[in-house]
Amino acid sequence: MTDKPSVLFVCVHNAGRSQMAAGWLRHLASDTIEVRSAGSEPADQINPVAVEAMREVGIDITGQTPARLTWDTARASDVIITMGCGDACPVFPGKRYEDWKLTDPAGQPLDVVRQVRDDIRHRIVELLASIRTNR
Repeated sequence: MTDKPSVLFVCVHNAGRSQMAAGWLRHLASDTIEVRSAGSEPADQINPVAVEAMREVGIDITGQTPARLTWDTARASDVIITMGCGDACPVFPGKRYEDWKLTDPAGQPLDVVRQVRDDIRHRIVELLASIRTNR
């Protein structure tokens, strides 16, 4: 990893899980980690229920836009966290990969999205500790 490690969160639409994960990591790591997110089939906008769930914990993800996953983005990342993107997620030797099994918040009520948000926060805390330990 470089002086400033980079983490890429990937899900299908880049509108819920990956955006919430990126929001948590930006919030908890400040500017010590480069945070990226992308989707294999990006949506037109971030899931408004995910926006609301994150707003409840003081994190604003409204300025983010779903982005298409590119090989260059994946290749330039130190850690790649996948969340249900299947075969669309590229694999590069020497990268750290984790596949997080999370409920897709698309079409879910706020109570379910809150649970996903809280699960993601827990995983981000563990990820951050692991990255800091391995530096």
